[in-house]
Amino acid sequence: MSVAEYLPRIESALNQFADAMWSTPLVVLLVGGGLFFAIYSRLQPYFYLGHSVAVLRGRYDDPSAPGQVSHSQALSTALAGTMGLGNISGVAIAIAAGGPGAIFWMWVTAVIGVATKFYTASLAVMFRGKDSLGETQGGPMYVIREALPKGFLPLAYLFCLAGMIGTLPVFQANQLIQLLRDAVAIPSGWASADSHLGFDFIASSCVALLTVVVIIGRIQRIGRLTVRLVPAMVTIYLLFTAFVLFQYIEQIPAMFALIVTDAFTGQAAAGGALGTVIMIGVRRGAFSNEAGIGTESMAHGAAKTEEPIREGVVAMIGPVVDTLVVCTCTALIILLTGVWQDPDAGAGVTMTAAAIESVFPSGGIYLLILMVALLSFSTIVTYWFYGAKCLGFLIGAERQHYYTPCYIFLIVLGAVVSLDVVNGLLVGVYAIMAIPTMISSFMLAPKVNAAARHYFKRLREGQFD
Repeated sequence: MSVAEYLPRIESALNQFADAMWSTPLVVLLVGGGLFFAIYSRLQPYFYLGHSVAVLRGRYDDPSAPGQVSHSQALSTALAGTMGLGNISGVAIAIAAGGPGAIFWMWVTAVIGVATKFYTASLAVMFRGKDSLGETQGGPMYVIREALPKGFLPLAYLFCLAGMIGTLPVFQANQLIQLLRDAVAIPSGWASADSHLGFDFIASSCVALLTVVVIIGRIQRIGRLTVRLVPAMVTIYLLFTAFVLFQYIEQIPAMFALIVTDAFTGQAAAGGALGTVIMIGVRRGAFSNEAGIGTESMAHGAAKTEEPIREGVVAMIGPVVDTLVVCTCTALIILLTGVWQDPDAGAGVTMTAAAIESVFPSGGIYLLILMVALLSFSTIVTYWFYGAKCLGFLIGAERQHYYTPCYIFLIVLGAVVSLDVVNGLLVGVYAIMAIPTMISSFMLAPKVNAAARHYFKRLREGQFD
């Protein structure tokens, strides 16, 4: 049997794996866990979102504090990892598979994800550890090693093994090259629908080369890059979306009503199953903002601070910007233009591109290409940092450079891999990563609450002024 004949079986097996991992128990773990954190904290962190803005503006920065990057660079790096193609392609996938109601459940994951991020990021700083080279590191694996009994250490290894796979660049590369191929290469005659391997290889090789240029500077260079890219990307996308929304301003209330009503009826989902809508929305929401997954904790754990709660407050902004703002913008563009009901609109980034072209038939697609390129590239360089740190934990930081050539090769390979294979593998592995992260966060939540009470008391008393 040829590879082409095996491919459908592989796709089916990986999609079954993803569905099995994202079954009811994991949804309860993430959504129920986030709700637990919100209630257990008595919603107190939600009242300090304003404080997080002051922290991001550098008011509390201490260059001599342990860590590698500033608060703003840590958040930008975390957002660069979460605010990738999931915000453009992932939203389209959610709507195509689960209907408009899936967006509502993405919102739910974001709202309760604020509390989850507060706990996981606080723990990432509170229980930082030293790698084999003596450098301070943060993340769920170090939280487990430093704060839990040794019997829980296998959870740290599980997280790292899943993290090395879950942060591979194949999804980002796949969707970026697909958009470039459909919007630029084929219309220009550089490739065709049936013959595009040469273009895919050249384009993905260029992306790989640019990635090497950035990652040789490690987290410091990644932080400097993302702290410039992320705010610019969000601003451009919001301005772009505002123009689209203005064209359909009278229909916006009806679209929000459709999202909410469909969330509880599931009539737009395949088979009309409400459970399907919830599963798809939660799955894509977790894939988008990563609350409870744990990868972004590695970025927040690198922040220059001696106050764990301060970084926890900063991390809360992530789901707000990523899912409640950017993902909602994408969803409204797709729903307002009606392309989600067009069977010929395609899936993933192709559907989003069709929506953009319906409003901007001449130049809109090129703006989308720019956004996708920036989003996917920032995610690719951030994911390298996550994967390398996971490998460093497993075999030693002095050997983590072995991860780089494999990672770069997969950028090229990802451009020609089936999206179904990529999506099933990454979504399934993301679920595995959540298990060690959430278990350790539940066990250590009392320590976060105690630290939060102390920190917020000092803040109210003006001890940080």
